[in-house]
Amino acid sequence: MATVRTAEAHWEGSLMEGQGEVELVSSGVGSFEVSWPSRAEAANGKTSPEELIAAAHSTCYSMALSHGLAGAGTPPTSVDTKADVTFVAGTGITGIKLTVTAVVPGLTAEQFQTAAQDAKVNCPVSQALTGTTITLEATLSE
Repeated sequence: MATVRTAEAHWEGSLMEGQGEVELVSSGVGSFEVSWPSRAEAANGKTSPEELIAAAHSTCYSMALSHGLAGAGTPPTSVDTKADVTFVAGTGITGIKLTVTAVVPGLTAEQFQTAAQDAKVNCPVSQALTGTTITLEATLSE
């Protein structure tokens, strides 16, 4: 069965001087302010589309890696993923860097690298973002 998640954005004014708000409707978690300066310069307590993409990608990737590892008989103790989404004004999103560190008992570094790369390819958010370059740095911890 398919699920649908909804967010709504409201914007007032021009791109450079205006401001807006994005509401996470499905979860009801809250509303977050956005503006051009918070997107193209310093965040200053506001979010951006790129930060929201980073949140989605880091979460999805962690879930995909955990699922793949468990399916192979080596469930992780923990998976920590950071997603850095680079935005260049006038160009757009120029890349996403995933950095993951995981604790996976009984797994070799080579097996972990294979699982990490597989999760990068098969994470639904990675698949949705195939128009951008996605890099991965994966570290197996003890």
